[in-house]
Formats: sequence, C-alpha cells, structure tokens
Amino acid sequence: MPSEIPTSRFARTGRLGVFAAGQAARQMGTKASTLGRSEPERTRILERRALEAADQIVNMLGSMKGAAMKLGQMLSVIDIGIVPEDARADFQRKLAALRDQAPPVSFSGMRSVIESDLGKPLGDAFAKFDETPIAAASIGQVYRAELADGRVVAVKVQYPGIATAVRADLKNLALFLRFSKKLLPGLEAGPMTDEISTRIIEELDYRREAETQAEVAAAFRGHPFIVVPDSVPELCGEHVLVTEFVEGAGFAEIQREPQDVRDRVAEIAYRFYCGSLYRKHRFPGDPHPGNLLLCPDGRVAFLDFGLFKTMPEEDVHVELEVLRAASEGRARDVHALLDGIGVFPDPDLIEPDVMLAYIRDAVGWYLDDEEIAVTPELATDAFIASIDPRSAHFRKLRWQHLPPAHLFARRVELYTFGLLGQLYARGNWHRIAREWLYGEAPVTPLGKLEEGWQSPD
Repeated sequence: MPSEIPTSRFARTGRLGVFAAGQAARQMGTKASTLGRSEPERTRILERRALEAADQIVNMLGSMKGAAMKLGQMLSVIDIGIVPEDARADFQRKLAALRDQAPPVSFSGMRSVIESDLGKPLGDAFAKFDETPIAAASIGQVYRAELADGRVVAVKVQYPGIATAVRADLKNLALFLRFSKKLLPGLEAGPMTDEISTRIIEELDYRREAETQAEVAAAFRGHPFIVVPDSVPELCGEHVLVTEFVEGAGFAEIQREPQDVRDRVAEIAYRFYCGSLYRKHRFPGDPHPGNLLLCPDGRVAFLDFGLFKTMPEEDVHVELEVLRAASEGRARDVHALLDGIGVFPDPDLIEPDVMLAYIRDAVGWYLDDEEIAVTPELATDAFIASIDPRSAHFRKLRWQHLPPAHLFARRVELYTFGLLGQLYARGNWHRIAREWLYGEAPVTPLGKLEEGWQSPD
C-alpha cells in the first residue's frame, strides 16, 4: 500500500517539483547516451525511457491522487506528443492504470470514512462488503457490496484527507494561472480559477453527486442503449456514494472488440456526452474511458457524475450558432458571434479567417460531412490546435478570452474525441451532430432507435 496521501500545498508542489526535475535529468542523460548511435538504436533507447517514465508517472501521480492524478488520466486519453510515436500506444496503456488500477489506499482508513459518514458500523449498513477495491479513482476508491435486501451495489469512498489535498492543488493552480499571463495574455485567471475550483469542490461532495446521478438516471431510465446506475440515497453521505452495481466490460476489453462494436460504443459515447451538452444543457465533465462499461446486453453504462456542468441556455445557443457558421464556412459570422460574448479584447487582433481555421482544426471532425476514422493522432492534433503553444494559431489566438462555461464545453469535446481515438472509431460524426445543430431527423440506426424511445407514439 502507498504511504499517506500528501495533503499540504507545499508537500504536493515539492513532490511534483522533485519528480519533474528528476525526469528532466533522466531525459538529458538519455539524450547523452544516444550520441553516436545509429537511428534504430536511438529509437529503442528513447522508447524504453518513455515507458520507464510512464511507470514512474503512474506510481507518482497515483499515490498523490486528487488533481495530480487527473492529469495522468488525461494523458492516458489524449496523446500530446511527449513520447516517440512508436511508443505512444504502450505509454498510454501504462497510464490507463491511473483510471483503472491506481495504487489503492489501505482499507482501515477507508472503513473509518464509511462508518463516520454513515454513522453506523460497516456490518449494519451492508450485508456483505468486499474490502478489495474494484477501482481506484482520483479522489476515491470503489468497492463491491451487497445490501440486506440482496441488491448488489458499488460503494465509492473518498480517501482520508483528499479534500485538503485537492484544495492545495487548487491553490497551486491559481498561482500557475496568474503566472501564465505572459504566455496567455488573454487568460482571465480570476474567473477561470473560480469556475474550475467550483466544479472540483462540488466533486468532493458525494451527496451532491448522488442527487445529480439520481436525476440523470431518471432521465435515461428505459433508454435503449444507455444505462445510468441510480444512487441509493439513504446510504450516501458527503464522503460515501452508494449506487446500483453494473456488470460490464471495461475499456481495455472494449478496445479488443471488432470494429463494428467499437464504432457502436463510440457513437453512444458521443451521443451521451456531446448530445447531453447541446440537447439537455447538462453534461458530465469527465468523459474518460474509466467512466464507461459495455454491458452484456449491448448497452453502455456511464459512471461518475461528480464533475457535472449545467450550461445556461443562452451560452448553448451561442455555441450552436458558432458551430453552424463554422460548418458552413461563414467566417465573419463566427467572428461576430464570438466577439458578442467577449472572446476578443480587441476584435481587430484576430481576423475572421484565422478564427474559422482555428475552430475547424479543433472540431472539424464533426463539422465535415464525411466518414472519419478517428485515431489518437487526430485527437492529438485537435488538442494541439485548441490550447497548445505548438499550434499554428497560437501566436494570435493566445489573445482570446474564452468564458469558463465555453471552456468546459471544449473540454468535453476534446476528451470525447480522445476517447473515440482510443477506439479507432469510424463514423460520420457530422450527420449525428446535425440532430442538435439543425434539429434534423437521425440517420443512424442508433439515432432512430433513440428517437423512437423519446417519442413512443
């Protein structure tokens, strides 16, 4: 078992700093060792070093939990080009442990959290309780248990002290954003920090997540291909969340399925995450592979509703207007719409054609009316186009102010695209998106099936 989770701001910063310095030193040593070697030898050395780094990242971020671990989970979904191309698949496979098999915390401390939160001994709350966690996430571990009435449930329990650790990470984030002004002059650190802090602090309150999950479960009850397990409110507290248990194949198993199965799962995920954003204006903010399961009956179960966002209707309206204009190549309309919500401190700094090209590079995968086979490389390109200094647009677009609500919309799209890339999914994503972009009738079998469920008459 790992040592106690570091909780103080300085301990967490120091541990990350020492780790980063050590990685930099090892990287320099690796480069030195490749001097004078043949190209194949250099490639093998760099690949081996990348995989060693992945193991070290898993151990480091996994033991820290919290926001630090979320960073590793992101890297397991979106490749940002930090390792040699031939090693990327293995690198991300190793990082996938951060969403499925992160180093667990001993049960003695977790048991205290459960009994304190529920106000009763473990045996009074559950008829059976397996003390071996079935999943270890960024702020809690999940266990399998059984209630007195025979229901099998999943019990998510927060790590002791994780709230203090997360708040320490948020203070470090605020400091980082303030110092990022030189790199990103358009960044409004105050509103951005407030939005991120609000969402993550909400994630620490499992009572709120239980209420959200119950609402989403009710909204999708009886759905033909989406399952959302309901919460068990009488056994939920601030640090303990009990939900229905769902049997299903994890993401690694889904990746080994035939192409048609992966395409189907990908379309369901796209409809659930992006469709919820544009249709219901309420959406989970953490669409990574650890949060879905393929059930034996073919439905896909979605888990984890701690990071959940409600987007004002007027903001969704602007999003849709911008996407329609971008899809139709109306650069001036795109520019005017974004200027109307304060994206540009000075609209003359960014030409309409530049803004249109930026949007199409980031989300063109569902703006173009054609079948696209999504790969991790395409997801990387979209990520870089959106926020990375390596982007061809970065020099001018670093001056834009992206309102926090729209930032979370981009996060969901990028993470969903990364998920589709991990599945190597194929589809005409634009034809699906036209359902919420233009209100058109669905053209895919899944879309028609969902339409029948929504309008049974």
